[in-house]
Amino acid sequence: MAYNFSQFKAGADNAVEWLKKEYSGLRTGKAMPAILDGIQVDAYGSKMSISQVANINVEGPQSIRIVPWDAAVSKAIETAIGQSSLGLSVSMDDKGIRVNFPSLTAERRTELAKVAKQKLEEARIRVRTEREKIHSDVDKQEKDSKMGKDDAFRAKQDLQKLVDESNKKLEELLAKKEKEISE
Repeated sequence: MAYNFSQFKAGADNAVEWLKKEYSGLRTGKAMPAILDGIQVDAYGSKMSISQVANINVEGPQSIRIVPWDAAVSKAIETAIGQSSLGLSVSMDDKGIRVNFPSLTAERRTELAKVAKQKLEEARIRVRTEREKIHSDVDKQEKDSKMGKDDAFRAKQDLQKLVDESNKKLEELLAKKEKEISE
């Protein structure tokens, strides 16, 4: 009897997606529009993401151009980016808002690498939590005689293979982010 690992796979995929989202918010020296996803702007009486009120374009290797659809929200966008903890410089001109990504110092690169590793560990914890849920379920089924010892052993082996695959994906994401940080 083969064990259904769909719950684990969904949880592991969620951990990978979470890590991708977290890494998109880590600022490297390059201009990346995804870094602005977490910034909320006070517009039209509610909080909205910048992409909901403006076009965002990469202008150069270290700058982004934001062109609001309504000029009235320009100041709110500028304020929101300025108040964020991203360390970006913002300037307004007649074409919209320019966001400059300052070059990273060696110290800042080291800090970002540490943060990236912490995020990786958080994602691994999520995968381990999912593994423990399945492991407990297999033990319970074995105890309740719904699954034989051989099937339980095989299910645990298959589970470990899935955990290893998930951890490999997470490691690849870290390697990619560390490469971005070091460039």
